[in-house]
Amino acid sequence: MNDFEVLAHAIDLDGRTVVDIGCGDGALVRELRQAGADAIGVDIDVQPAHRKDPEGRYLKGGAEKLPLRDQSVDVATMMRSLHHVPDPRSAFPELARVVRELVYIAEPLPAGEFFELLRPVDDETEVRAKAQEAIKTSGFELLKTIEYDVLVPLRRLEELRDRVLAADPTREDRWAAVEHQLAGRFKPGEFPIPMRVDILKPQR
Repeated sequence: MNDFEVLAHAIDLDGRTVVDIGCGDGALVRELRQAGADAIGVDIDVQPAHRKDPEGRYLKGGAEKLPLRDQSVDVATMMRSLHHVPDPRSAFPELARVVRELVYIAEPLPAGEFFELLRPVDDETEVRAKAQEAIKTSGFELLKTIEYDVLVPLRRLEELRDRVLAADPTREDRWAAVEHQLAGRFKPGEFPIPMRVDILKPQR
């Protein structure tokens, strides 16, 4: 299953108000809307989402200070975004403030072939570990944990480069410095990304 299929299987989205925090270009927001949710996207830069989805609802903001009223959403999703928050712990007071029912956090684990391939460009071992620790100490009730793999097909090294720089353009210099090393190791194939989902409930 892909990321959205795991989410839709775990939570009934129809009729719920769902905010996706760190929404990027709004891909998940569009899928949420198609599944019947009243979907909102939040990101520090909402222009990419507005360009792809002019009719969608996108609000500028970060996980540390959400542009939403108290108890205004049923579900919050953070799809691969918690480890990008400078202090992941700072997200949880805001989640507790705005969420009525559930928080769905999907995070890549620091393991697997794709992670090892990417590590010379950007080693996220520490930030991913901090995200997991923040979840454990969040003060939320853990309802369920789901683990699954996402397979990333890569036929050419250039596809990896495009993916890496789309996620973070500041990696370009680092990519250039290690590209020769990566070219020597790269073989086409499907690269698994081990994912962990935690479904949390705010403590009232």
